[in-house]
Amino acid sequence: MGEQQKVNQTEQDLNHVLKARREKLAELQAAGKDPFQITKYDVTVHSMDVKDNYQQWEGKEAVIAGRMMFKRVMGKASFCNVQDLQGTIQVYVARDSIGEEPYKDFKKMDIGDIVGVKGTVFTTKTGEISIHAAEVTLLTKSLQVLPEKFHGLTDTDTRYRQRYVDLIMNAEVKDTFIKRSRIISAIRTYLSGQGFMEVETPMLVANAGGAAARPFETHFNALDEDLKMRISLELYLKRLIVGGLERVYEIGRVFRNEGLDTRHNPEFTLMELYQAYTDYNGMMELTENLYRHVAQAVLGTTTITYKGVEMDLGRPFARITMVEAVKKYAGVDFDEIHTLEEARAIAKEKGVEFEARHKKGDILNLFFEEFAEEHLVQPTFVLDHPVEISPLTKKKPGNPDYVERFEFFMNGWEMANAYSEINDPIDQRERFKAQEELLAQGDEEANHTDEDFLNALEVGMPPTGGIGFGIDRMVMLLTDSPAIRDVLLFPTMKSLEK
Repeated sequence: MGEQQKVNQTEQDLNHVLKARREKLAELQAAGKDPFQITKYDVTVHSMDVKDNYQQWEGKEAVIAGRMMFKRVMGKASFCNVQDLQGTIQVYVARDSIGEEPYKDFKKMDIGDIVGVKGTVFTTKTGEISIHAAEVTLLTKSLQVLPEKFHGLTDTDTRYRQRYVDLIMNAEVKDTFIKRSRIISAIRTYLSGQGFMEVETPMLVANAGGAAARPFETHFNALDEDLKMRISLELYLKRLIVGGLERVYEIGRVFRNEGLDTRHNPEFTLMELYQAYTDYNGMMELTENLYRHVAQAVLGTTTITYKGVEMDLGRPFARITMVEAVKKYAGVDFDEIHTLEEARAIAKEKGVEFEARHKKGDILNLFFEEFAEEHLVQPTFVLDHPVEISPLTKKKPGNPDYVERFEFFMNGWEMANAYSEINDPIDQRERFKAQEELLAQGDEEANHTDEDFLNALEVGMPPTGGIGFGIDRMVMLLTDSPAIRDVLLFPTMKSLEK
């Protein structure tokens, strides 16, 4: 049989199965047994609760519900496996226990159907903890066919588009998203214990600031105004520090009109927090403690492994300035480079591409990205960035070319970005002015001047430390997931209609 004939035969077989499932549903409805008319089912326990606590469940009645993933009919007695939130459990279904008519109905059920089971917990002769069914109730008729169990659902495009099937077929995927929920819960628990208040700020904004990124743009018909989707949480949270809330944070989606790759999705989850009366040193201490708390709470250890590489969150995190990192990994000392011409010359010598608008500090950052980032595998704070790439950060006292900022790196990835925040409205206006000049030169990622934010700073913001955490990358590391799409339930995908 040729390849095309095989495809045609497979499609015919599938169509036959789908037709048969719809016919079964029609028969049930005609007999007054429509499963879609059932509105509730009182579950008393989940699969792993029974298995993990067998001694207290042995001989007792359990009521479970879930999806039938396996069925073997053997005359007057059958076995099936039911999968619920926690895992799977075997069910023994005997005609003499559930009755002749219900047993006939059971034999017609399909893999993928959702069933409720009431029965007694026992162990089979082979030692498998099971439920001896007294009742099996069809709760939902599945009209589609699950992927063939042996081969599983392996096509990544289908897995991301049909995450609901992915979660059914791949237990490790479900585990990843359960861990993701626990990670975010652990973050909230830690911050609440430190006196932080969780808040919500606008997603639709007139001025998308606080980061270097292209925004998505939209139109609000009611006011006939163009708006942008936020690219960061920063400027509204700082307004709350001005308002006296002292310790605030937000975990929410932000939107950046950029490319897709293993670490980037146009919408992703960011956490930003701001704390009055501290600086970037306070943010370093918070970052170390937060990461340790989350790893211990979710994984039970502060040593994590990503793609076979161990990273130790238990030891004090390494600290290195950006200038030191470039000197160490590129062999170039920017403390000895005093002019833009010198910076351009060394960039050309080392093959680092730059644009005409780039200043000395931009070129230092390009060197860092090119030569240093990939080496920062163990937890590392990279300190003291050039002022040109840090429009919202306080300058270092006595060294105005640099600012009090750090980026936190693990596995060669930027995991967090933190500042001693500017609270000088005059300095901030000058920084915005420089950003406006970059916009005029064609930099679509530069910030616009935000007059209301400047007004807030003029009202007065205390000395403040702030930080932004990429939640998705944190989840990737803690769940050993290779791509950001593996930790987003519904990642952005190209439309199939194009």
